[in-house]
Amino acid sequence: MFHDPTTLTVKGSARGAVLRLNRTAEYGIEGLIVLARAGRERSTMLREVSRATSISETFLSKIFQKLVRSGLIRSRRGFRGGFLLARPASQITLREVIEALQGPISFPVPRWEGSASRVSDRAGRGLLQQVLESAQARVRGVLEETTVADLIATAFPASREKLV
Repeated sequence: MFHDPTTLTVKGSARGAVLRLNRTAEYGIEGLIVLARAGRERSTMLREVSRATSISETFLSKIFQKLVRSGLIRSRRGFRGGFLLARPASQITLREVIEALQGPISFPVPRWEGSASRVSDRAGRGLLQQVLESAQARVRGVLEETTVADLIATAFPASREKLV
């Protein structure tokens, strides 16, 4: 439905940084876009989101439970029940969504086997740690600045005014 949502290229460095999304985060973002496009006051049934995204209701239900627990969406019971955003799409960041669905954003430092006691190896590891921490901070920053509304404004320009 959307342009390869499993890989986000993060601008801000000469080469960019790449963050891989798991399927849960990918589908969660797609589901939030459907809810946002429906409007903040309208509950959307899981069946409607499933049809719009081609994601199974069972899997969406599990994803939406996590999003409800994290406070990003609300559920309504009853005749006009369904799901809706807990706050405007312009106030829901990609960082919040990704961390709610796949955990903290981090770049683990690889383990170097062998000559770990050599000074040059320790210095190299320290530098690598600094580089990865810097990359992690940049990725988090870009995801913190990017909202669900930003995604929609890019993919569906006519929807922009409805989301703010």
